[in-house]
Amino acid sequence: MSLPYDQEKPGQEKPDQEKPKKSAHSLSEPDDDLPRRSGRVHIAARQRWTDATALARLALHLPHVIASLAVVFVMAYVIDALSGLPWWLPCAGWVLSGALAFHRPCERLMARWWFGLRYPTPEEDRKLRSVWHEVTARAGVDGRAYQLWVEDSTQINAMAVAGHLVGVTRHSLSTLPSAQLAGVLAHELGHHTRGHAWASLLAFWYALPGRLAWRLLRRLVSRIDRLPVGTAAVVIGVLGAAVFALATATYGLVFLPLATPYLAAAVSRRAELRADEHAAGLGFAQQLMTVLREEHDREEAERTSTTAMGARFESEGVIARLLESHPDVHTRLHHLQAHLDSRH
Repeated sequence: MSLPYDQEKPGQEKPDQEKPKKSAHSLSEPDDDLPRRSGRVHIAARQRWTDATALARLALHLPHVIASLAVVFVMAYVIDALSGLPWWLPCAGWVLSGALAFHRPCERLMARWWFGLRYPTPEEDRKLRSVWHEVTARAGVDGRAYQLWVEDSTQINAMAVAGHLVGVTRHSLSTLPSAQLAGVLAHELGHHTRGHAWASLLAFWYALPGRLAWRLLRRLVSRIDRLPVGTAAVVIGVLGAAVFALATATYGLVFLPLATPYLAAAVSRRAELRADEHAAGLGFAQQLMTVLREEHDREEAERTSTTAMGARFESEGVIARLLESHPDVHTRLHHLQAHLDSRH
């Protein structure tokens, strides 16, 4: 399978790093089953790109971004009227604020306070960096461009967020063999190299003012029954006229954001399959399949045990499945197996 990151950039290469020395209590023992590259590591000329799923995510959130811009403009106009501060300053500040997602100090703040990550301990760092180096070497990516973090969680999981953040759970580090951990990290690298991580963050950030305004409006509408009958009738009439005017002026496109959560979830599921494809292209399909199977079996065992103790689980409805951001395990295993079969 030919991938863009397999291309070498002339004159841009670095010597392979030494394998870290194993200590008696190293996290990489006794399951350090990851084959290591020898020789030089060639950095690809094109380490990142934006695939169709990242572009689709941005396009789907465009109505939310426009609504957020309208909210920011109204607030800026009110501030201008009250304080004399030029209205374009808050608007310009909000537009430019998205660049903070790629500012390293801001990324570190997000990692700590937003995503609840921490720096790895020296022992965790040895295993994590050793595996990460192997993954990025296979991809032709400069691994030093990314920041590695740990989440204190008992789940097998990892995340790729912002512009350069890669987080992995403590449980993954302590229980997964190096080859399986490499498969998980290769999946997260795929989210970064294909543009999924930064697109998700920017879509969330620029849609935030509109979402907050919508929640405030819903809260006000939910309390309309507390108003006098005459006042409630006036409010309902004004809101109805405003919605009708917007629907007419936009040819019904104002209702498009109502379908966005379902479309965005479908795009997110496709992005997960693309990241699996990236990991498979680096030779980690079998390892990633093993992780998925074992984690699925563990969750099923926990569910069976909890059900035996008297707890009840309701079957997941159609709406809930449509809003899932990840494909089910069987779908992911099917695609990974198809990739393995295509290579034989």
